[in-house]
Amino acid sequence: MSLFGAASGFGTGGASMFGSAAADNHNPMKDIEVTSSPDDSIGCLSFSPPALPGNFLIAGSWANDVRCWEVQDSGQTIPKAQQMHTGPVLDVCWSDDGSKVFTASCDKTAKMWDLNSNQAIQIAQEGVAYREVAVLCVEASPPSLNACHLSDTTVVEFPHDAPVKTIHWIKAPNYSCVMTGSWDKTLKFWDTRSSNPMMVLQLPERCYCADMIYPMAVVATAERGLIVYQLENQPSEFRRIESPLKHQHRCVAIFKDKQNKPTGFALGSIEGRVAIHYINPPNPAKDNFTFKCHRSNGTNTSAPQDIYAVNGIAFHPVHGTLATVGSDGRFSFWDKDARTKLKTSEQLDQPISACCFNHNGNIFAYASSYDWSKAQADTLTPALHLPPRLGWCILGLALLPVTSQTRSLLC
Repeated sequence: MSLFGAASGFGTGGASMFGSAAADNHNPMKDIEVTSSPDDSIGCLSFSPPALPGNFLIAGSWANDVRCWEVQDSGQTIPKAQQMHTGPVLDVCWSDDGSKVFTASCDKTAKMWDLNSNQAIQIAQEGVAYREVAVLCVEASPPSLNACHLSDTTVVEFPHDAPVKTIHWIKAPNYSCVMTGSWDKTLKFWDTRSSNPMMVLQLPERCYCADMIYPMAVVATAERGLIVYQLENQPSEFRRIESPLKHQHRCVAIFKDKQNKPTGFALGSIEGRVAIHYINPPNPAKDNFTFKCHRSNGTNTSAPQDIYAVNGIAFHPVHGTLATVGSDGRFSFWDKDARTKLKTSEQLDQPISACCFNHNGNIFAYASSYDWSKAQADTLTPALHLPPRLGWCILGLALLPVTSQTRSLLC
């Protein structure tokens, strides 16, 4: 039976049922808090695709788990299921039909979670485990086979040689695959039915963030590397771009034109700045630009200014406005075409680590949890929030509904 038909959460086939209650987090906006948030920092969020009736939210955390909630029209959130990795979960995504969720982890694995059966299997699992048998002989006089014994060791090969940082499902006219980016400096493409990658592309450095809207993918790496890929026919490198930002990349999101085709991307950095970059702009010097965000206090000229990392960027799927979230504990909405800020939230008591819109843009979810921007934290109280219904937002995990006032800002 599909988990989507269940009235409440369950744990069969995976890890235990959500055991934690909602964290007692201070949210000055009184946004709806998602029940049973993870027990450690939340690093990634994703809403279900249009093919799936209703709204389901996936979150991956540093507690090594992936959780799924149903978000009802009332704003109520119902825990549905969860799965586990053996390391922190760094990224999540959905298949286009909503039947599967793909997860990437620090444990060097990527998994495919079948939501109908609530079973998760490792991508490239079959045929990658083998046994090493060593013959160890002890001194004997005279030498004798009886003095030898077998040492049997299981060696497991992982899809990557380092943590898997990004994962995306690609649905092309002539192929379907999972794209994974890793700190082992590779971008791999997987047919989930095979134990070997369809293609391996070398990256100049470790993969830090990526986004994909067919037929475009963008990968940002360590040392400010930035590569655009075209995915038609088969994936291939399209262009390497000199980064418009001077500091480490943190997040990237592709945006579309009025014909609903991917045309550029927004890139966020640890220096409280976002770059808007078009792939083929009529006037590059005019059309491409950067703007400051997630800063506070001084003016940076006469007084020191507090500068925070941009942890996430999400574009509204209908109107093209964008949301940014940062280590300053705020989220902001922007109109990139008018180059104006539409709204900034009140400040939370901890960073906002991730955000996303649902498929029709009437729900905005954001996660408040510690992002290690100030080294060791005294307390960790992650939460998810949903603001009033745009739709809804999610903090630590919270849901924020889009109100008529917010809608006027976003639209």
